[in-house]
This record gives sequence, structure tokens and C-alpha cells, in this order.
Amino acid sequence: MSIIADIRARAAKLSKRIVLPESDDPRTIEALNYILDNHIAKIILVGKDEVRSAVKSKNLNDLEVIDPEKYNDTPRLISEYYELRKPKGMTPAEAKEAVTGNCLIFGGLLVRRGAADGFVAGASHTTADTVRAALRCLKVDKNIGVVAGSFLMEVPNSPYGEKGVFIFADCGVNPEPDAKQLAGIAVLSADLFDKLVGKTPRVAFLSYSSKGSAKGPLVDKVKEAVARAKEISPKILIDGEFQVDSAIVPEVAMIKCEANDVAGKANVLIFPDLNSGNISYKMTQRLANARAVGPILVGLTQPASDLSRGCTAEDIVDAVAITVIRA
Repeated sequence: MSIIADIRARAAKLSKRIVLPESDDPRTIEALNYILDNHIAKIILVGKDEVRSAVKSKNLNDLEVIDPEKYNDTPRLISEYYELRKPKGMTPAEAKEAVTGNCLIFGGLLVRRGAADGFVAGASHTTADTVRAALRCLKVDKNIGVVAGSFLMEVPNSPYGEKGVFIFADCGVNPEPDAKQLAGIAVLSADLFDKLVGKTPRVAFLSYSSKGSAKGPLVDKVKEAVARAKEISPKILIDGEFQVDSAIVPEVAMIKCEANDVAGKANVLIFPDLNSGNISYKMTQRLANARAVGPILVGLTQPASDLSRGCTAEDIVDAVAITVIRA
């Protein structure tokens, strides 16, 4: 069984409530029908009551449609959002407009209040929009202090990683993370790998250098991040800096690195910046026909997942299943 199929099956046993705010996107409705038919999650759909006519699933017991303008708790959500954003200069009128007119904000607030266990959005909104809503509505884990976009990657017929399964990060949020942020991203991504895959995470910090083969400030940043990550979570298998072949190919690791528990065996790959991370996940997805699910937003106290605007209905299903597992 593929890791994606396993995650869907595990999610179906958990009965969690996930918000899908983008009810006006046909891919959301297509995914919704599959999710309901297969009991992957209970769904809160944000939209007008008329959207029910597009739902073909017979399992309507697991569906709730909420219209922000008619929802009984909307005044409380407006008040809460105003208090959250008042220090930034938001007025009560602007808070009302945001909560009733922005489906992402409304969905995020439902999660914040505990009316739902997580939300998935981004099919018709940019990553910036989705991340902004998550940051404004949900709480950042103060122990780590960074939010990142990790991807679950499943590469078919690959001997590398965990039988072709990896976490790539950060591929969606932080353009130029510093060493402290990179360390936090690594720890968060290792935890995500453990939750989703159930195997030992082996975290490699990537660079153009393998264990001192090259020098420069970019290499120094990665080395510092490795040291910080080991301080934060000394029990996690973490090492670097590695070129990607040294990180995942045992034969190359034997030549370039001293033997350890990460070199040539890595299944969590930490990229030094957003350029390299985003390019790498898309290249792996297209050239290796890999499944790429994400950005999975890590570093928040409640789970949320972004979607590419080029996503399929299947991508939405997988993001929902992952959000259920994390909840």
C-alpha cells in the first residue's frame, strides 16, 4: 500500500472535522464527494446553502454547510478577530468585512474556536493568502517560533528515502530562512514525518557542500542550523551539510562522508532557501512522476494545509487526509 493510501485509510478511522472554505471551486466539490463517500473526514463547507445542490454524495450526515452571514456564532468570530487584529489597527467594521467576506479567515477562525480540527485551502487562493489567514487566525508554536511549508513526497519505484517517501521543507513559506529558522523547520518536519509515515526520521540539511567540501557564508549558515537543530532535539537523527546525493545515495555517502545514521539514508530533506526547496519539489514531482502533497503548514498549534492553485481534486483529498492525521 502506498503511503498516501495508508494515510487515507488511517484518516477514515478518526472522524475529524475539516473546513473546506473554497466551496465555489469545482475541484473542492469533487474532492468533497470522494471524502464523504469514503468517510475520510467530516467536512464543514463554507458557502451559501445552495452549494448543497452540487454535492452528489449520499453521506450527507458528515457534511455541514455554513454561510458566514447566517451563522449564529459569526458575531463572536467577528469580535474575536477584531481583538486579534486591533493592535495592527483594524477597526470593527474591517473585522466584520474580513470575517463575513473572506472564506479563509472564516475557516481559520472556526478552527481557532474548536468548531473544526483543521482547514485546507489554496485551490483558488495564493499561498500568501492561505498562509496569511493561518497566521492571523491560528497560534504559532512558541517553542519553535517559525511556520513553514513542508511537502510529503512519494517517488514511485525509488530505493531512496523511506522506499521513495520523503518530507521536503521549506518549499512554500520562508524565502531566506536564517539558521535558527532552518533548525526549527527541520525539527517540525521530522515530527511531521514521524506522524505521517511512522518511521524514524533521518534529517539532512542540504547545501552545495558535503561535510566541508566547499566553503562560504551559505555553507556556514547550514552548519549553524545543524548545530542548533541538534540542541533543540538531540534525540532526532540530524546531520549536514550534505549535497543531495550524499544525503540520499548510500554509495555516494560512503565516498564523501564518514559513516553515520543520516548520510545516504536521509528521508527528511531541509533546503537552505525557498528557491531551492520549491524548485526541487516541483522538479521531482514532474520528472519523477512523484506525488507531492502540500504545502503542509507546520509550526502552528492547530493543523492547516495549503494547496497549489494547480491542484487536482485528488490533491485536496490527500491534503484533507493528512490534516486529519495531524489533528
